[in-house]
Amino acid sequence: MSFQVLTKSASKRLAMWTKFRSMSTVVGDMLKTDLANSRDALASSSKKGFEATKRQSVLQLARSLKSPRTDWTKEELREIYNTPLLELLHQAQLHHRDFHDPQEVQICTLLSIKTGGCTEDCKYCAQSSRYDTGLKAEKLIQLEDVVKAAVEAKENGATRFCMGAAWRDMKGRKSGIRKIGEMVKEVNKLGLETCVTLGMVDEEQAVTLKEAGLTAYNHNIDTSREHYPKVISTRTYDDRLQTIKNVQKSGLKACTGGILGLGETREDHIGFLFTLATMDSHPESLPINMLVPIRGTPMAEELTKKNSIKLEFDSVLRTVATARLVMPKSIIRLAAGRYTMKETEQFLCFMAGCNAIFSGKKMLTTMCNGWDEDKAMLEKWGLKPMKSFKKHSSNLSLV
Repeated sequence: MSFQVLTKSASKRLAMWTKFRSMSTVVGDMLKTDLANSRDALASSSKKGFEATKRQSVLQLARSLKSPRTDWTKEELREIYNTPLLELLHQAQLHHRDFHDPQEVQICTLLSIKTGGCTEDCKYCAQSSRYDTGLKAEKLIQLEDVVKAAVEAKENGATRFCMGAAWRDMKGRKSGIRKIGEMVKEVNKLGLETCVTLGMVDEEQAVTLKEAGLTAYNHNIDTSREHYPKVISTRTYDDRLQTIKNVQKSGLKACTGGILGLGETREDHIGFLFTLATMDSHPESLPINMLVPIRGTPMAEELTKKNSIKLEFDSVLRTVATARLVMPKSIIRLAAGRYTMKETEQFLCFMAGCNAIFSGKKMLTTMCNGWDEDKAMLEKWGLKPMKSFKKHSSNLSLV
């Protein structure tokens, strides 16, 4: 074989070898890329699976508790609040049935016993003397008018009678406390539970009301600690918390909730629930109000702006359901603003864990669903009024 032929053959084999190495490099790079993508996909899948397991574990933790827990973290509440909505409502309803009779609803009626003239600057309130809302300040109403209203409420199925006075606090109001104590005693004679909201009270004043026979004292925290300064400046968040402590220390039941729709975020809903769920003792009842913007108040003006945050209904459901899961013994009440809700929306709130409503002629300054309307609705749903002074089993499903 000639040298020329051998050289040509060697060159051909070298070319083939070079092409093979080039192809091997390409295939190797493709395999490396596929392996990296597979690794990333596996890591992402594992992360999602971990997050799902974590979320489920927080829900299962809440569902497994046989008594209220008061050391919830914001992270845990956030996990529950952001659970897929159908699952959240399902778990809340199951938990509700563990601690309450699902066929019972507490019917409450609210009466304003002293309207207007409040010195506070709550941006949402028509009763503040700082705003021109067309509401005139009135004096404390007479005892006979209170009894008349309480009798009518009882005849229409109410089992708790609530009285509200537009005062900042009860300092220097010994005569007022004495008169309200008489109102409480007379309403109690009718077999109704009694609740009052009179602004801030100290421990001694709370004890005086307790001795008069008062069942519960209402004092709301309104919103989250973070959002609160954007709404009120004349009373601090800690002032409110101190009043609630004074109420609970006196032996009175604390009725404590807030208002949704004050321009707050969903994170504020979580913060609001965090404050309530980490109290030494959870509120006996938790009113959920939906803001009714009143012309003349700063809040009504703020909510007309394009960049203002509007309340969405699923946020109401998430707040109610999360409250039910982390404060299982509390009565959750649909309060002001319920008249703006469709019946189907109210139904979903009950599925999320609500078990109380205000019913009657009027709230403090806004409209209220009427007794006849509510009777028909509850009868359709197969619900009945909760009896007064009923003590709830800690876990009905285990009885």
